[in-house]
Amino acid sequence: MKLKVCGMKYVANIQEVAALHPDYLGFIFYEKSKRNFEGIIPELPKSIKKAGVFVNEYPEIVISLVEEYQLDAIQLHGDESVKYIKDLESQLAERRALFIEENKQIKKKKNQHLLSDEKVEIIKVFGIKDEFNFDVLKPYLEVVDFFLFDTKGKERGGNGTKFDWSVLGNYPFKKPFFLSGGIGLEDVEEVQKIMKSNLPIYALDVNSKFESKPGVKKIEELKEFKKNVITNIVK
Repeated sequence: MKLKVCGMKYVANIQEVAALHPDYLGFIFYEKSKRNFEGIIPELPKSIKKAGVFVNEYPEIVISLVEEYQLDAIQLHGDESVKYIKDLESQLAERRALFIEENKQIKKKKNQHLLSDEKVEIIKVFGIKDEFNFDVLKPYLEVVDFFLFDTKGKERGGNGTKFDWSVLGNYPFKKPFFLSGGIGLEDVEEVQKIMKSNLPIYALDVNSKFESKPGVKKIEELKEFKKNVITNIVK
C-alpha cells in the first residue's frame, strides 16, 4: 500500500514530510488553489515520487513543469479528454527521447551518469459523490496508469470530505487507483476495512485533514496515520 501526501507548499514542511518517506509527494500547479506551488522543491529521497497536479492546463506548460521539477507523475484533476492525454504522452515521449540522447552525449564527453529515462506516470482524477457511472472510465483505461477517486465538491480537491466508499463496490476494472477525499486519522478503521476488499487500491492520497493551514502538514498526525494504516496493511 502506497501513501501520497498532496498539497505540499513550503520547503521546511516538505522536508519534514519527506523524512516520513511517503511514496509520493503532490505539488499543485493551479493558481486558483490555496495550495498552489511556486518555488523550489528541496532534494528528496530517491524513493519518493514527485507528482504534479494540473487542472485543464496547456500541455506545453505541463511538460515545462515536468522538466523543471523533474516530476515522476502527472495528476490530471480537470476535464482532460482521452485525446488530451494521448497528445500529452506523445509530447512527453518525444521530449524523453531527446533528453536521453542529449545525456548520452554529455556522458560520452564528461563521463557523467545517464539521467533516468523512466516514463512519467499519468493519474486521471474523477470526482464521486453518492453515485458514479464507471462506464465513463472505459476510454481512459489504455491511456492512464492510475485513476484517482476524490470527493466531488466546490474545490478541485482538498475539500476535506469523504464520498460514499460503498460506491467503489461497483468498480469493474483491474486498473489500480488512488483513494482520496477527506481521509484523516479518524478513518483508520474504515481504511483498514476497505483494504480487505478485492478492490485494486494502489495508494491512499491524503491532504487537508492533516493540515494546520493550507499547505502545512501536521507531521505527528501523518506519522501516526502511516504507522497505523500503511505499515500495518503491509504487514
